Amino acid sequence: MIKKLMTLGMMAVMLATGVTQLTACKDASNNPLLQESTLPYGAPDFSKIQEKDYLPALEEAIKQKRDEIKQIVENKDSATFENTILAYDESGKLLDRVSRIFFALVEADKTPVIAETEKKILPKLTDLENEIAFNKPLFERIKQVYDRDLEKLQGEDKKLLEETYKEFVRNGALLNEQQMERMKEINLKIADLQQQWGELVPDATNNAVVWVDKKEDLAGLSEADLAQCAKDAESLGKKAPYAIVIVNTTQQPLLASLDNRDLRRKVYEASINRCDGTNKFNSYPLVVQIAKLRAEQAELMGYKNYAEYSLENTMAQKPENVYNFLKDLIAAYTPKAEAETKAIEEFAQKTEGPDFKLEPYDRFYYSAKMKKEILNISDEEVKPYFNVDSVLINGVFFAANKVYGLQFKERTDIPTYHADMRVFEVLDKEGKPKALFYCDYFRRPTKRGGAWMDGFAKQSRQRNQLPIIYNVCNNAKAPEGQPSLLTWDEVTTMFHEFGHALHGILSDCNYYTLSGTSVARDFVEMPSQFNESFASIPEVFDNYARHYKTGEQMPAELKERMLKSINFQSAYALGENLAATCADMAWHMLASKDVPTADKAAEFETNALKEIGLLNPQIPPRYRTSYFNHVWGGGYAAGYYSYLWTEVLAVNIANIFAQRGALKPETGQAFCDQVLSRGNTGDLMKMFSDFTGMAEPDASALLKARGL
Repeated sequence: MIKKLMTLGMMAVMLATGVTQLTACKDASNNPLLQESTLPYGAPDFSKIQEKDYLPALEEAIKQKRDEIKQIVENKDSATFENTILAYDESGKLLDRVSRIFFALVEADKTPVIAETEKKILPKLTDLENEIAFNKPLFERIKQVYDRDLEKLQGEDKKLLEETYKEFVRNGALLNEQQMERMKEINLKIADLQQQWGELVPDATNNAVVWVDKKEDLAGLSEADLAQCAKDAESLGKKAPYAIVIVNTTQQPLLASLDNRDLRRKVYEASINRCDGTNKFNSYPLVVQIAKLRAEQAELMGYKNYAEYSLENTMAQKPENVYNFLKDLIAAYTPKAEAETKAIEEFAQKTEGPDFKLEPYDRFYYSAKMKKEILNISDEEVKPYFNVDSVLINGVFFAANKVYGLQFKERTDIPTYHADMRVFEVLDKEGKPKALFYCDYFRRPTKRGGAWMDGFAKQSRQRNQLPIIYNVCNNAKAPEGQPSLLTWDEVTTMFHEFGHALHGILSDCNYYTLSGTSVARDFVEMPSQFNESFASIPEVFDNYARHYKTGEQMPAELKERMLKSINFQSAYALGENLAATCADMAWHMLASKDVPTADKAAEFETNALKEIGLLNPQIPPRYRTSYFNHVWGGGYAAGYYSYLWTEVLAVNIANIFAQRGALKPETGQAFCDQVLSRGNTGDLMKMFSDFTGMAEPDASALLKARGL
């Protein structure tokens, strides 16, 4: 998903500590970032771009943006839609292009030079944003057009005017001078704190790696997992023969297989304590500062708290609506979770004795054994059928072809920022160019954890720009000569992120600001979560779930067992999400005076979960406060609920597809026309209703879909 909307977390190997000098390239003719690309679609020419080019290019792009804003302000003609609103939307095209390329690398290939450039450029970008947000003459022109022409305009013109005006108002354009100055200070400070977060948490996560000396301590792991642990140890300096890296979520996948209980405990504790101050890393001072500053932002804008301010511009609109939604889910979930925990503990006691007490680091292990006994299924049995290349070509692309008529042609002539990447040209059913799609699926030391979508360019008819979209994941790359095999979760993640990609690829909007995924965050996850549904549709599944050696389809009996197992003990997945969501909301419901000190931050999370009925040692939050990147480093403050909110929308839409024919082109065309192509050009709930025929979403469908 996009950089600010992603399925996030933090897992990056520590970068070299030496400072690399950046050489400014003053001559624009020598800087490929300052020249229009000659590649198809205007794709970035990574064969020419050097790391030292980014800083001078960004500085020049900032200068150009300033000049373009100045031209709008100094225009002697009265303000019109064309010379003010459209001119503003078209300003900064160079900055859009260069920053999109640069921040792709910040997330996915953050070398020491890129990290140093980020430190230098973020304050300058924040200064520019402040200058524009509080540019009174600019806002006066925008307001003139808004007051005079809002009711005269139609379609995208009206929506662009509305969004532009609202953006300035929400950023503080109506504040007095003193308030504006304070808001500028807050913006700069938050940017600095988030940059510090972006350095601290990956370093902490890397530091949390668990080193293992003896192969026998890794009993239970498959040969492929053992090879991966050995490979990770090699890439991390080989302090021991094997390394278990910590991924972004609280629970760690290998806990389902490790027989060694003490090692399971060490891995789990390394995860939850990665940056909570129990070691040399402590993110809580950053957390409480960001929370306090956000609360003050909201108060300056006249809101009680940041959640109230943030939610105003979403489908949920108010904190009360979010809490009503969550409390209904919690009430239905709680008895299921208690029964699930009891069943796992009793299962474990059959082999470990009646006094055995289930701990959170035991849950995945005994749940996997229980699933094997009841359903006779394990990840290792199905992974040979989930080769990453087959999932992409014969699954993700196959479904998009069936539903939307898209064709995919690999382009080996377009350079990438890393050798692991692949590039595909996307054509419509008539063979007309539609987009470029890059995929970057394997983890590496310079990439943060998680999975996301973004683009080197957004679609815009006004700019005559077709979309250039990419997906990034963190799958383990098999040692040379071995296939890279996926778990079912990793399969659905690929479908999920491609759902975001489709939202960008199929966009058909006039204006850059409104196109693609530029929608409320409690709508943006809907296309991605909906696209997951295609992974298990029989015709799609049978096309990609083929044995990596023989090419044979997964046997029907194994397929039936696997699909039945998808919702096995599904209360856990819902519970960890609910806990993370409620922790996020609790932090952002605080007034600035009530934000706790850093030493009380962990206690605050505990109390918040206890109060809402989600303090369950067996089902901790998917992300603890201290490493919750969505909230403190990304764009999901008071917004993590949107994953559950949009899952409701996605399930409702998947049910409509099933009724009309999930792979029928007519159904896909209607969804494209009424939702995916429209970006943020209309009312989002109306888009949902136009396609589904439902006046409002049916939340009960979520629990049914999860088997609860």
